[in-house]
Amino acid sequence: MWVRSTMTYRASFALTAFGNLLVTGLDFVAILLMFAQVDSLGGWTLPEVVFLYGLSATSFGVADLVLGSMDVLGTRIRDGSFDTMLVRPVPVLAQIGADHFALRRLGRITQGVLVLGWGLVAVDVDWTAPKVLLVPVMLVSGAAIFCALFVAGAAFQFLAQDAAEVQNAFTYGGNLMLQYPPTVFGKDLVRGATFMLPLAFVNWVPASYVLGRPYPLGLPPWAAFAPPLVAAGCCALAGLAWRAGLGSYRSTGS
Repeated sequence: MWVRSTMTYRASFALTAFGNLLVTGLDFVAILLMFAQVDSLGGWTLPEVVFLYGLSATSFGVADLVLGSMDVLGTRIRDGSFDTMLVRPVPVLAQIGADHFALRRLGRITQGVLVLGWGLVAVDVDWTAPKVLLVPVMLVSGAAIFCALFVAGAAFQFLAQDAAEVQNAFTYGGNLMLQYPPTVFGKDLVRGATFMLPLAFVNWVPASYVLGRPYPLGLPPWAAFAPPLVAAGCCALAGLAWRAGLGSYRSTGS
C-alpha cells in the first residue's frame, strides 16, 4: 500500500530518493574533507576508509529500508493504535516494519553501493576466493545485525514508549561509527562495539582480513568469518526481546 501510494507521484519519489542520496552522502563528504588535509586516518588510507564506509552504509541502508519504520512503535503504543495490529491475521513485526514504508530510502542504499564500488576498485588488495566471497557475506550479515538492532530497539519501546532517539543512537549512531576505522576510537569503545554490541562484525573485523590489517583487539584469525554466526545470534536475541516486549504490552485502556 505504501509503495503504491509513493509511486502515484513518480517525480516526487525520484526527487525525494535523490535528495535522500545527497543528504546521506554528506557523511562521506566529511571523510573526503578530512583526507584533503591528511594522508591517513588512524593509519588507514582513503581507499581503505572508503571500503569501510561502503560496507557499513550499504548494510545499514538495507536494514533501514526493511525495518527503518520501527521507531513509530512508541507513538502507536501511546495513542492506542497499536491495538489494531494485534487483531489482524498478519505478524505484528511485519506490520510494524511495513508501517510508513519509505521507498525513498533506496537513495541511501544507492549511495552506499556507489561508494563501495569505488572502494573495491581503489583498495590495494590481493583478491583471493575467500576475500571475494566474504564481501557479500559482510553485506548480508551486516544488514541482519542492523535489523536486529532495530527490532531490539522497538522491543525497548514497549517499556519506555518514547525511546525512538535511544534506538536511533545505536542504529544510526552505530552506522556512523563504523564508517571510520577502529584505530581512531578508544579501546573501551572498540571493546563495547565488539563484545557487548557486536557492530564490529559488520565491517571492522572482516574488512581487516580483506585488507590485510591487524584485527581489532587482537582477535583470532577465524573471527573474520564469524559475521554470519554473530548475525544469527543477534537476530535470535532480538526475537526473544521482541516476544518479551510484546507479551508485556497492556494497551492504553478504555
